[in-house]
Amino acid sequence: MNYKHQTTDFHAIMMYSRPYKERDLLVKYFTKEFGIKMFLMRGAKKPNFKMRAALLPFSDGWFSGSVSGNGLSYVNNIKEVHQYSNVNADIVLNAYVTYLVSLLDAAFAEGQVQPSWFARLQLAIKMIDSGADVEIITNIMEIQLLTEFGVAPNWRDCSVCHRTDLSFDFSEEYGGLLCQNHWSLDPYRLHLDQRTIYYLRLFSVVQLSQINTIDVNEQTKKAIRRTIDKIYENSVGIVPKSKHFLDQIDQLKF
Repeated sequence: MNYKHQTTDFHAIMMYSRPYKERDLLVKYFTKEFGIKMFLMRGAKKPNFKMRAALLPFSDGWFSGSVSGNGLSYVNNIKEVHQYSNVNADIVLNAYVTYLVSLLDAAFAEGQVQPSWFARLQLAIKMIDSGADVEIITNIMEIQLLTEFGVAPNWRDCSVCHRTDLSFDFSEEYGGLLCQNHWSLDPYRLHLDQRTIYYLRLFSVVQLSQINTIDVNEQTKKAIRRTIDKIYENSVGIVPKSKHFLDQIDQLKF
């Protein structure tokens, strides 16, 4: 974007904030219209700051302000804002949404307009806040974000012969599925059961809006988690700090 500043309304989700000088904050928002942007909120540390509602984690609303093409932007006013009370009150739900926000922040450069991912993040937070399975929502977002990191596992068919009618396993070496006729090509394949493979394939294509209930047992959830972690660690090379807390939660659960 080559504009300097434009005063406009925009729809945004608050990602995180950090202190800036004595009384100010830098707040990163994922905006529908301008992508991820850093905003300077002057006087945000003051007790009587009039836009305090915009500073709560994952605040979702309409704002007006001055948006910069290549520098700091400014929020001038809140038009409407929504808070996700359950996510903010539950430390585990909050940790999962923080992790999703961290992945999106890593996937997209500042100012890279992504209205479809904005909508997906908004829907994911709404569903988590409403009681949907936070692990499943997170898995779906993780798998579908892989393409944005330049990693596109083949979940459709065998990466060698393209058959779809045999049992599959996942091969990091071949970047996707291998049918049972070609398992011998990769002795380090992940040895996943077919139920886990089914959900990985489903999660790669399903839209969040299509989900009513997905009931996955804990053993399969663990296998899905292990697979996604391997792909992110070995192929993407990104593990946000927020992921470490989720790992601790998983260790306590399993």
